[in-house]
Amino acid sequence: MNKLIGITRNFSNSTSLNAIKTVTVVGGGLMGSGIAQVAAQAGQNVTIIDLKPESLEKAEKSIQNNLNRVARKAYKDDPAKIEAFVKEASDRIKVSTKIEDGVNVDLIVEAIVERLDVKQELFNKLDQLCPEHTILASNTSSISINEIGAGIKRKDRFGGLHFFNPVPVMRLLEVIKGDHISEETYQTMMAWGKSVGKTCITCKDTPGFVVNRLLGPYSAEALRMYERGDASKEDIDIGMKLGASLPMGPLELADYTGLDTNKFVLQVLYEKTNNPVFKPIDLLEKMVADGKLGIKTGEGFYKYTK
Repeated sequence: MNKLIGITRNFSNSTSLNAIKTVTVVGGGLMGSGIAQVAAQAGQNVTIIDLKPESLEKAEKSIQNNLNRVARKAYKDDPAKIEAFVKEASDRIKVSTKIEDGVNVDLIVEAIVERLDVKQELFNKLDQLCPEHTILASNTSSISINEIGAGIKRKDRFGGLHFFNPVPVMRLLEVIKGDHISEETYQTMMAWGKSVGKTCITCKDTPGFVVNRLLGPYSAEALRMYERGDASKEDIDIGMKLGASLPMGPLELADYTGLDTNKFVLQVLYEKTNNPVFKPIDLLEKMVADGKLGIKTGEGFYKYTK
């Protein structure tokens, strides 16, 4: 993977909306690096933008490790093919701390902090910097697509691409249609999602979209059940794994996705729907305040070692 020196300008503005070949991912965290990885594996040239050099270094290491795992699984008896796969995918990825280095592309996917004002500021800037044909998309898990894109002019070329963690493993992609998205843009986003190996479903711009709108009440009730002392965390998780054939229990899943993320999603759903099932949960609020966010901090409902 290489550091960008200047702005890459290797295609014309006449690029078809139906042929996404160059992608920028803004945000070098778990979601951003995962999105970049699947795009590079699919043969697309990718730029990762993050203001923090340390985030980019971490993203590069994570992608390299993941690519090696993918290659070993696919070419377990052929070291030459493993090396070639990793090198080819890695060479398609560039990183930069400058947003200007990622604007001349077919698609930009935002994967930054879940704050409306920060996302709006980013997209307003991208709307000014990007060529007319560039599609802009947010990976938000719950914030309104219409609200995020309220200040941009290219509303017809803006929508949601909600991936799931870990991106290289999870097969689903929610394609969110804002009120002003064009049919051409929507079809292009669907086609791109399939090109990076995802099964795409569509949802209008409704709170929580499909998955989090349904997962929210399930997660919230599991948290309240544990908070009340109705059952141990182990029995709650075992019950749902063995009784509902789920691969992971609700408290394990909360640790995996991040308790701060769970708190934020429930907060947004409560604000947008006023449904009491999404009301703040004291236990969750306290755990987040104490920095017990799950796997990423080493402790949530369970304790983890690297």
